[in-house]
Amino acid sequence: MKIKTSLLAFGLSAFLFQGIAQGDARADAPEDLNDLEIAHVAYTADNIDIRYAHLALGISKNPAIHEFAKTMIRDHNAVNEQALALLAKLKAQPQDNFLSKTLVSNSEKLVDQMSKLRGAEFDKFYAENELAYHKAVNGLVENAFIPNIENAEVKALFKAGLEIFKAHEGHAAMMVKKVQ
Repeated sequence: MKIKTSLLAFGLSAFLFQGIAQGDARADAPEDLNDLEIAHVAYTADNIDIRYAHLALGISKNPAIHEFAKTMIRDHNAVNEQALALLAKLKAQPQDNFLSKTLVSNSEKLVDQMSKLRGAEFDKFYAENELAYHKAVNGLVENAFIPNIENAEVKALFKAGLEIFKAHEGHAAMMVKKVQ
């Protein structure tokens, strides 16, 4: 299975946003989500990346892929724990929404596709997916979520998380070069 980088990146970015046009009655764009819906999207995106990382650990034999996957698991779990602690402190529950549902639905397709790959083909796909995923999610967080979060503590958590995930994006870009 040959995968063209530009098509992969386009497809991954598009999958993040394809549900936007099909929004529900409360929100039809990421900017319209409330703080609790935004929190759910972030938590969902973190869990999806953790799932991709576990898949990489199970399939890849590349030490660079393993190192990156372990970093994804550690960092995304840490951010999720902070988010859950903050929600508990605020006595709030994250709210499922059109975007978190779209992320989950489309991640299932990607997991199915990745699970069929092996060797260098898997490594290349995983690395390119991680780069495209972090670019898309970081753009969403920076441009749609942070400017619209109302609670100062939630906004601070998102800003701190964005710095971590921008570092992931840089690490993913280096990983893509290694597996070419």
